[in-house]
Amino acid sequence: MNPATGAVLPGTPKQGRIKCVVWDLDNTLWDGVLLEDGEVTLRRTVVDHIHRLDRMGVLNSIASRNDHEAAMAKLAEFGLTKMFLAPQINWNAKSDSIRHLAGVLNLGLDAFAFIDDQPFERFEVAAALPEVACVDACDVDSALAGPEFRPRFVTDESAKRRLMYQAQLTRDALERDFVGTNEAFLADLGMTFTIAPARREDLQRAEELTIRTNQLNATGRTYSYDELDALRESPGHLLLVASLTDRFGSYGKIGLALVEKGADDWWLRMMLMSCRVMSRGVGMVLLNHVMRLAREAGAGLRADFVETGRNRMMQITYAFSGFREVARDGAHVVLAADLDALQAPPGYVRLEVTR
Repeated sequence: MNPATGAVLPGTPKQGRIKCVVWDLDNTLWDGVLLEDGEVTLRRTVVDHIHRLDRMGVLNSIASRNDHEAAMAKLAEFGLTKMFLAPQINWNAKSDSIRHLAGVLNLGLDAFAFIDDQPFERFEVAAALPEVACVDACDVDSALAGPEFRPRFVTDESAKRRLMYQAQLTRDALERDFVGTNEAFLADLGMTFTIAPARREDLQRAEELTIRTNQLNATGRTYSYDELDALRESPGHLLLVASLTDRFGSYGKIGLALVEKGADDWWLRMMLMSCRVMSRGVGMVLLNHVMRLAREAGAGLRADFVETGRNRMMQITYAFSGFREVARDGAHVVLAADLDALQAPPGYVRLEVTR
């Protein structure tokens, strides 16, 4: 990125890197300045982009220096309120608004793009948050055609991503206001955790999970659709997909496990969980299920773990599940499971298993 212009620079961009596009309002989403002109004209091409991004699973939000009440009323008049997650309409620096959004949506700053007509605003964001891709509102058509804004796959789950995030924001608000213990709050959600063998229709989302998941990915390795399909059909492997629902709706497919079934030991080659369920207390459910299957098969269980610098939480999950380090080669660690340390699912979640 060039901080002098706030423009996305050419190069070799990572496909689908942008997970959330943050829009300015005045002379970006609409023509005119709301507090000066009163009447503003919606830019229909921008609205088309917003709906297209939404269908692909790319989120949209707002960072605007404006009167919150007036701007939200205008968005409601245009029928666009539902399209934006946690809109930041205030008089703060826009870098502060984007930083706040990163926390609310649990996304890295490098997953954001910011679109604004003002060079000063783009410069401020680029200087404070160099990870964020900044785009001149005049260049929006060409910029949004770039590969960074196009996910490799668009799945049924992609099209529901905004709704999933909106449900999550509702849960977060409920949790802030909930009076009682964390366990009581989790029980109030009525969660169901489902584990099933991967089907072909799961594989696009499975590949997406390996690419998007960093903090709860045991090896950091990504797998292509074709690789996952071959492993799914291999008699020497077991590929499991986990999903989670609660009374507010579905979290979607949130976990993957890949097991190589050896004669004496099973090897857990991949274990990952979506960060969106990190606070739901279900991080060990899939892992303990694999441990149970290995014990039922009369095999031991070992697991690959690669220290990536971002997956410390997964290392802790293994430790709490009774795994210990038995070999190491640099960042690559081999862990062995104590299959006598199996834990039942927490009382606040119902487990459903399809064999």
